[in-house]
Amino acid sequence: MVTRRRLLAAGAAGGASVLVPAGWAAERALAAAAPLDTGDIPKYVAPLRIPPAMPPVTVGPERDTYVIAVRQFHQQILPLSWPRTTVWGYGSTAHPGSFGYPAPSIVARVDRPVRVTWLNQLVDRRGDYLPHLLPVDPTLHWANPPGGTERRDRHGSWDGDPRGYRGPVPQVVHLHGGHSSQESDGHSEAWYLPVARDLPPDFAVTGSAYREFRSRFAERSGLRWAPGSATFEYANDQRPCTLWYHDHSLGLTRENVYAGPAGFYLLGGGDDDLPEGVLPGPAPAWNDPPNARYHDIPLLIQDRSFTADGDLVYPGGRPVVGDENDAQPSHGGVPPIWIPGFSGATMVVNGRTWPTLTVQRRRYRFRLLNGCNSRFLLLSVVANATARPARPVLPVWQIGSDGGFLPEPVPHERVTLGPAQRVDAIVDFTDVPDGTELYLVNEGPDGAYGGGTPGVDFAPADPGTTGQVLRFVVTEATGVDPSVPPEQLRLPSHRRLGPAERVRRLSLNEQMSAGSRSGPTAMLLGVLDERGGNLPLRWSDPATERPTVGATEVWELHNFTGHVHPVHLHQTQFELLGRGRSGRLRPGPAGRGRMDTVLAYPGEVTRIKAYFDLPGRYSWHCHLLEHEDNEMMRPLHVLPRGGVAAGDGGSRHAPGGFATGSTDAG
Repeated sequence: MVTRRRLLAAGAAGGASVLVPAGWAAERALAAAAPLDTGDIPKYVAPLRIPPAMPPVTVGPERDTYVIAVRQFHQQILPLSWPRTTVWGYGSTAHPGSFGYPAPSIVARVDRPVRVTWLNQLVDRRGDYLPHLLPVDPTLHWANPPGGTERRDRHGSWDGDPRGYRGPVPQVVHLHGGHSSQESDGHSEAWYLPVARDLPPDFAVTGSAYREFRSRFAERSGLRWAPGSATFEYANDQRPCTLWYHDHSLGLTRENVYAGPAGFYLLGGGDDDLPEGVLPGPAPAWNDPPNARYHDIPLLIQDRSFTADGDLVYPGGRPVVGDENDAQPSHGGVPPIWIPGFSGATMVVNGRTWPTLTVQRRRYRFRLLNGCNSRFLLLSVVANATARPARPVLPVWQIGSDGGFLPEPVPHERVTLGPAQRVDAIVDFTDVPDGTELYLVNEGPDGAYGGGTPGVDFAPADPGTTGQVLRFVVTEATGVDPSVPPEQLRLPSHRRLGPAERVRRLSLNEQMSAGSRSGPTAMLLGVLDERGGNLPLRWSDPATERPTVGATEVWELHNFTGHVHPVHLHQTQFELLGRGRSGRLRPGPAGRGRMDTVLAYPGEVTRIKAYFDLPGRYSWHCHLLEHEDNEMMRPLHVLPRGGVAAGDGGSRHAPGGFATGSTDAG
């Protein structure tokens, strides 16, 4: 129980001396490139923005339908006394006021399909295309519209513009964590350009997979996609959980998502949900009255950097590194070059820097989402925003992970969230005195994350800036809280996956340039060879992960790099079996739910078990967006039932290679 004495003691306690963060080279370049002094930005002067529900077009007997576009607009992300920021975001085309960063949340029900027509409307008022807000490296393996139909989805070339590619921007939306058929998955090569009057005639207007998936969707539904759009249908035939949607264009995901297009997809109901009132609520719903009060709140946490004019800053070139404390960004006539990682200088929650949330003395449900490009978050609730090590004063009760409820509630003093991961959490303010101020703080690093303890194994985030996230101001409750205390909750049970027929041995790798001290030139996934060595592969190499429909497989992820990688599989929610040098160290209670993104630690084997039941072309990749955009993504092809499974793995008794065998591994 929290007491005033404990809160005051924690608030007055000082922290250990803060270590100087050892950031990636790219982040040192960013510091030199960004003119805005983040220390001048006032904190906790704006209220938390809670994303509303996305307005549907129809709510019919068979499905709910939406028409959602991505557009460019200005939004107040910095405090009111500062300039507005140009961003991209989603909204309903029938409700112009709905566009925002983050976007309104799509509120869905289990087993009730949702059909969304996604439009790329990145055009100006004249109908001309809008170029990217950020520098784009056109030499990567990317969507490459100027390559035409013959060279699209391949490596491009630089035309001499120091800002890189300045043409129309590809978009395609992925429902992250969704159990989606291939034509509705948001494949990276199924992108499409906006309908603009000045599109260059020799540009490819769609990705190489777009036509195939358009035909497949038409065969299923009788609906043909219009130019500049794609229509996807989500069956919602999975457990209630917190999903999110974002752009997934090949080689552009890092910059497209950084520009703003992202939103929550809140799936509830069904036999696996809890009765209304057991958990804190309500969450935002369509047609809520003004000033509605919410106790189920999604929190999209991201890091961003800004210029003094309020514009977004993203590093435009790889620095030339002289020593550990000296870096120089590439500018002028040098083309934008891919960087291996990014950490912004401010923390942004639901589209506002360092906001404040007024809470009552009751329980709240928070849907925590790490939407950062590369930053790992280590979150706790404290009374002193700057004291390090942080001294938690309230537990964060985790009740769910990416794929739904855990077997039982798990209390945390500190929650670890890699990019794209979600934690469904309850924080109980019931015993916190009226008028108390508490803080959600971050002790993750301002750079690459290799695991370990903040202040011991790495320097935590700057406690004056990126080490702070959100302020809570506690007030008296105005009514009865009917929700069940988290320690007394009985969460719905779920069946474990059955025996696995196959084990795949996979590798996480980085490619270094000869004699270079500026970092890797590419991040790669791959397989293991016959001797257990890593064999890196690229996105363009033939698919080696080819399970058959109905297959349950164990994937062993061997991390040969020095960083933690959040590995995401499309189509499936999987189980974590083990970690460590052998992969046999069982996960703790928080790791026993279903997930779609797992943290693979350096020098370790991370073992997961997945079930594949939808045929088609998918992908798996690292969700450090800079890595995903430069080769750390591989095709995942699920073969029709009756096909012969193929790929890199073997039974757990095989030394490696391409052997197959039946096993109940895990």
